[in-house]
Amino acid sequence: MHNRRLQIFKLAYFKKMQVSSLNEDIVNMWLPFALPWIPIYIWLRPRIKLLNLKRKKGDLPFLYIVIAGLAIVIPTIVAQSYLETASGVLTKLDTISQIEKQAATKYYSLKSFYIDKNKIGVKSSFDVSGKNSEYLNMNLFIALPILNSSVDTSEKNCLAWYGIKYQKQIRNRLNKDEKEGRFKKFASESQSDFDKKDVTEFIYFDKIGNTDDHKRYIDAIKNDKKYIPNSTTVLIPVNKPFEARNGNKLSWIFGAFCIGAVIWLIMLLIPKMDEEALDKFKNGITIKETNLKEAVAFFLPREGFYITPIIMDLNIFIFILMVFSGLGFISFKPVDLLAWGANYKPVTTNGEWWRLLSSTFLHGGLMHLIANMYGLLFVGIFLEPRLGKVRYALVYLTTGIIASIASLYFHAPTVSIGASGAIFGLYGVFLALLLTKIFPKDFIKVFLTSTLIFIGYNLLMGFAGAGIDNAAHIGGLTSGFIIGLILYPQLKRQADDVQFLEPV
Repeated sequence: MHNRRLQIFKLAYFKKMQVSSLNEDIVNMWLPFALPWIPIYIWLRPRIKLLNLKRKKGDLPFLYIVIAGLAIVIPTIVAQSYLETASGVLTKLDTISQIEKQAATKYYSLKSFYIDKNKIGVKSSFDVSGKNSEYLNMNLFIALPILNSSVDTSEKNCLAWYGIKYQKQIRNRLNKDEKEGRFKKFASESQSDFDKKDVTEFIYFDKIGNTDDHKRYIDAIKNDKKYIPNSTTVLIPVNKPFEARNGNKLSWIFGAFCIGAVIWLIMLLIPKMDEEALDKFKNGITIKETNLKEAVAFFLPREGFYITPIIMDLNIFIFILMVFSGLGFISFKPVDLLAWGANYKPVTTNGEWWRLLSSTFLHGGLMHLIANMYGLLFVGIFLEPRLGKVRYALVYLTTGIIASIASLYFHAPTVSIGASGAIFGLYGVFLALLLTKIFPKDFIKVFLTSTLIFIGYNLLMGFAGAGIDNAAHIGGLTSGFIIGLILYPQLKRQADDVQFLEPV
């Protein structure tokens, strides 16, 4: 489990930007990535099972599904990008004031214009990427007013903005002083490049849509002290011929499809058909599917495993709401997380104490969510039947709040989110019960070592400075361990009366 707690250097302001349209990153990337897997799973998967695939090394049917999926997904994503650029119309404007009188398009050219380079808006942005949040991405978004002529600098209205982005990636394991030093150097280099930049060197503009970058540009526009941000139209200059906007996308579509098709064909020629399965398939006899039902069952409350699915479903539901609110998918911005209930000392201690709990149901992105839900599922399977649903729920909520308090105390200027503090609380209880030998000896032998390795690994990753909030982890773990010791006498009496049941 990659327990990532989101941290930032500073927070300029906390207003959340409302967006009416779906985020383009979802439309152009994640929908083309997700949708092909539906027909693959429904239509192709039963046919893959007709192949005689031995499973001595790995899950070969699953490998076939993955290869088939990638063979469709990759050209689909490229094709989506190609359709967006190829179908974009170039609207020719004499002056920027005509932009509101024309139907909105993706591309614009300008005959006469003035870029006010002296009155600009700037926004810095930070996010993490890579395995275990290995990299810190530093970004500077600059918005320059686009005017009809230099005479318009006496006015305060601006109909469109010229966007420039600078970015640099550094190691996230550097200490705070080193990071701040690297950012100052990055800002200085960006300033030097901006001062020398000729902003009139472009052929046409590419209008940026509803993306995460657009939100940062809007933040930059708001930081412009002279012009009124009546317009959020951001135009990115392109200094290449308009006819070259598609690049080699069309070739990549057919190339990726052909490569995938050839690999898939070779894979189909290797195994033989399972004649028995083929006869059943031809006669309409369906093979009982259990994998999907078993996977779905983890998200459905049932006796002995009731609270864990509810917590998982709630976390996933909130994540989906944030995605379809246009906040992102792979990662969310600190300002948006704060608007949804993240923990931040200046705000939390100013009367919004509910953030101690709400922050435990927020996640910084997809991998953060998946990692935490996997960790919760593993410990919940064994711990919830032993504690019972009421005690289990109380332990989760209590240790989650304590973890948030610990994060608040040790990381005052940090926007903190994630269920990992509460999950570490459950692991603390689990560890206490393993050490006090509530569980059978064979069970303890298997899970005590693995639990200690899991806890140690995640704490070491936090100490390594990979953007992980170890204060919350240690706060949750310690409080959970103490609660486990407190619960031990009562659970011991129950264990003496009731034989240990196998995990659900």
